[in-house]
Amino acid sequence: MDKLKSQHLLEVNNIEVVYNDIIQVLRGVSLNVSPGGIVALLGTNGAGKTTTLRAISGLLKPENGFIRDGHIRFDGSDITNVLGTQVVKLGAVMVPEGRRVFKHLTVEENIRVGSITRKDGSQKIRADNDKMYDHFPRLSKITNRLAGYCSGGEQQMIAIARALMAAPKMLMLDEPSLGLAPLLVKEIFENVETINRDLGTTILVVEQNAKIALQVSDYAYIMESGKIVLEGLSKELKNNPDVKEFYMGITQGGGRKSFKEVKSYKRRKRWM
Repeated sequence: MDKLKSQHLLEVNNIEVVYNDIIQVLRGVSLNVSPGGIVALLGTNGAGKTTTLRAISGLLKPENGFIRDGHIRFDGSDITNVLGTQVVKLGAVMVPEGRRVFKHLTVEENIRVGSITRKDGSQKIRADNDKMYDHFPRLSKITNRLAGYCSGGEQQMIAIARALMAAPKMLMLDEPSLGLAPLLVKEIFENVETINRDLGTTILVVEQNAKIALQVSDYAYIMESGKIVLEGLSKELKNNPDVKEFYMGITQGGGRKSFKEVKSYKRRKRWM
């Protein structure tokens, strides 16, 4: 694969993604992730967030999708339409939506599976395995429990720990808060911040919960209908009136508004 030096760890440049040769899902999506940062990709269901992660992760082909135009570079390598196994070996690892653990394996076995692509020796792998329980102390009490019998929050922690065992340069999280109670969501995102700070792992997180995603991230992109419609520093987007109204449900009068009450054409008109 071609190598090209860049200040960004990840560069997604004007990509178009098509499924079944006819269904266009992404329309000229561009985004960058700098080393050591936390970047959030926000948007409602169907906006194209998960497809963007799949394009980066090399997971389009199993669903008959491909990048028709544009390119993606990770750590200097062109990974456009590269298979997922090679992307993982380069250091970009995705935690998919839905807490997909191996239900018939124990917590410990699930975590160890993540190291299967590593070549840096068993001693380093064992040390990293121990670190996972430092980052997720809740899991240290249930190491021998079958993952299928763990709670939703525990399964999400297992999935993240398993991904971290691949020693990624960049961790991609797809809707980590989905279906979890507010206290667990808070704990998961505290874990995300700790992983970023202590391990130096770059993080790209896809979320519908804009409030918490903007709290933990440095920079954010907002998607609508397969396009990036707004981007900026997270601390600035938190105060953007459109983001407050459409993604946090906060109106100028201080009340709350359902996102469904706002017409999408109005949103697009104001942003574009």
